[in-house]
Amino acid sequence: MKKTDNHPAKSSSSSPEVKKTKSHPFWRWFWLTFLVVSLGYAWYSFYVPSNDVAWADNMVSAKKLATDSNKNMLLFFTGDWCVPCRIMKREVFADKEVMKAINSQVVPVMINIDDPNAKELVKHYKIGGTPITIFTDSQGNVLNYAVGKIGKTKFLEMLENLGENGS
Repeated sequence: MKKTDNHPAKSSSSSPEVKKTKSHPFWRWFWLTFLVVSLGYAWYSFYVPSNDVAWADNMVSAKKLATDSNKNMLLFFTGDWCVPCRIMKREVFADKEVMKAINSQVVPVMINIDDPNAKELVKHYKIGGTPITIFTDSQGNVLNYAVGKIGKTKFLEMLENLGENGS
């Protein structure tokens, strides 16, 4: 008598061979392009160059400096997570013309709304989102403001109008 194996015999039905088909070259190109564009956009959204704007450390020192120098203040409300804020920092505040105008005309204060020390300012100016750009007099009274991302031209226009409204 022959002894039979209880092990299943290797056959094409127990372990089917998967035949790989080559994808169309279009899909390779599509996904590679998608990856490159996505990485480029991520870099663009989060890259912020350094700037030479003399940002004040806090509101108390900014008010004192504004009063002593007879200047208005620029309050820029931002957050680390805010992509439009980062784009504005890159496109507006890193521009040489804007840096020169800010440093000569106003006392700038950048306020991170997530900072626990800024909660009182956020409440005082009723900040609900970012970016928010507010121009105030040396006492903190609002002269002009913009909600959302603004471009270089609009920012310089707002800054120029401060001088006309009396500083």
